[in-house]
Amino acid sequence: MQEYERKQLLERVDRESATVGASIPDEIDLQGERFELGAFVFEVKKRDTIPADTREEVDEVKTLLRRERIERRETLEEGDISREEGERVVEVLVGIDRALNALESMGATDLEAEAEANERADKKRWYSFLKQALGNDDNEGIRR
Repeated sequence: MQEYERKQLLERVDRESATVGASIPDEIDLQGERFELGAFVFEVKKRDTIPADTREEVDEVKTLLRRERIERRETLEEGDISREEGERVVEVLVGIDRALNALESMGATDLEAEAEANERADKKRWYSFLKQALGNDDNEGIRR
């Protein structure tokens, strides 16, 4: 592969919009083992939040995907591969990015729920403070 072709492929991988319209690979080789990535992401995404028992597995898969992404990107940057092989590597890299984006967005909903819970707790403390400050401690419904 020519150096300019390699640069073009790397630019495609690094483009922010690279994952738009890209598909998640059905299967991928993760650290030497076949993994059904498409089905895994679909199963995780169909839930509103990631249950505690699944969170560890999701975190492990994300770590493996990041490692695999680094290795494949290095192959694209430095490997002695043909243009056709490079195209396949780019396709898989973009699919990995798409899967990582989908899995990362699941964590955001948990953060949103946690932020809402914190906000509710803050409001509850504030109302409690106001009741005490205004002398409206309604433990027995009697106003002091």
